Amino acid sequence: MNLGIGAPVTLALLAGNGFFVAAEFALVAAKRPRLERDAAQGSRAAASAIAGIRELSLMLAGAQLGITMCSLGLGLVSEPVITDALLPLLHAVGLPRAAGHAVAFVLALALVTFLHMVVGEMAPKSWAIVRPERSAEILAPPFRAFTRVVRPVLTTLNAVTNLLLRAIGVRPRDAAEISRTPEQLRDLAEESRRLGLIDEADLRVLTAALDAPRASLTGLVVPLADIIAVHESASPQDIIDTAARTGRTRLMVRGAGTPRMVHVRDAYLARARDRDTPAGELAHPVPMLPERTPVAAAVADLRAAHSNLGLVADAAGRPVGLISLDDLLATLLVHRQPST
Repeated sequence: MNLGIGAPVTLALLAGNGFFVAAEFALVAAKRPRLERDAAQGSRAAASAIAGIRELSLMLAGAQLGITMCSLGLGLVSEPVITDALLPLLHAVGLPRAAGHAVAFVLALALVTFLHMVVGEMAPKSWAIVRPERSAEILAPPFRAFTRVVRPVLTTLNAVTNLLLRAIGVRPRDAAEISRTPEQLRDLAEESRRLGLIDEADLRVLTAALDAPRASLTGLVVPLADIIAVHESASPQDIIDTAARTGRTRLMVRGAGTPRMVHVRDAYLARARDRDTPAGELAHPVPMLPERTPVAAAVADLRAAHSNLGLVADAAGRPVGLISLDDLLATLLVHRQPST
């Protein structure tokens, strides 16, 4: 093959290698909520990218197959073509045939390797990481078309791989339930930040979300002295006035045998029906939570009790303060002071 044909083939192979590299990194780095927003607005490209993310294992296998094919093509076509093109120049400067062929081969190998790394790997990877959603929308449709064509090959390769893994006692990833510990997820988040896949703000939110479920209620408890409450004999108008004055829609009820809470909505309904129902009858039970209850467990307990508030008790069972479901849920994403 002469240089006139080999050069375009080389450029095509480099472009193909770059395509598969960029598609692989784009699907891994793209943020699915942004793609779903574009898909909801009618973007077929975004819908195709989402479909690719749903079968990411197959798409990554397709990318590796494409990269391997292009790399082999560069070795089989480009290196010999460049070597043959350099031989006359080396002979012209006086190198013997054997030495000239060796030097030409080394130069061709170095040039192809350089082009493969820069043009076929690093440049498309950087582009995909900088603009992951846009690159995913551009590349996903043709990339998915390629994987559909080679799906039988990929299925066969996956089957052979799974057999080899089972032969050495390793359960294939696709056949196992994949779980991650908080420590592993934290390592993944930090590695993603190092690679530039997420920014520093995202890393802080992820780290806080991983730490929050195991965190204690300390710092989120409203002390007893600061709890807004009404007496169990308070009228609906008293409840409404207290809520308007304090800006709270849920009020604790004093004097009841068990911890109870009244919502200002119930007071409005009672007043609209001309009923002078006291707060003790409008109130709902409030669950009691041990002080050492983790945030995630506290959220589950309040949801199970269908309550937005909970009393926190010390080791002796004495109430020490109040916790709100809103503060608990917010803590699962960011650490903030209680607002109840």
